[in-house]
Amino acid sequence: MALLILGLVIFLGVHSLSIVSRPTREAMVARYGEGTFKGLYSILAVVGFVLIVWGYGEARESPVIIWDPPVFMRHISATLMLFAFPLLFAAYLPGRIKATVKHPMLAAVKIWAFAHLIANGTLADIVLFGGFLAWAVVDRISVKRRGVVVAGGGNIWNDVVAVVLGLAVYLLFTFWLHEWLFGVSPFG
Repeated sequence: MALLILGLVIFLGVHSLSIVSRPTREAMVARYGEGTFKGLYSILAVVGFVLIVWGYGEARESPVIIWDPPVFMRHISATLMLFAFPLLFAAYLPGRIKATVKHPMLAAVKIWAFAHLIANGTLADIVLFGGFLAWAVVDRISVKRRGVVVAGGGNIWNDVVAVVLGLAVYLLFTFWLHEWLFGVSPFG
């Protein structure tokens, strides 16, 4: 569990620099340069991610059960995930979805985390998915308070591509990738 927590602290910590202190981030970019800053940021993010994966894998070997979700929660979770994947693609394909949702990546993270929280009941699940959900909520509030403006408009075809790609990846994850990558079929 310690590796999972350390990984979350590093990964979410790096991704929280603008939340905590935008001036500190800007000072670091000014001091080290944009490329060096992004390089260090990326290295720390990858280290954090590897520790999350490693720590979560170890925690799953000796799970601490907090609650046993009913089977129907898997179906609710799967339904919620139908929205997460298209939102993920919409973050990179400016269109009406992005203009309406404002921050589709954060929305996708919140949906993903919540969907997994309701379908899983171990301590590691609560730490992992609860951590990401809390971070995404705080980041969305921070973005709104900082007045970050999302470019509106975009091409309607970007929305079509985001939805089609999102649904295709959803199907791949549901019927193959999730079990292959994580050893768990979404439907048991």
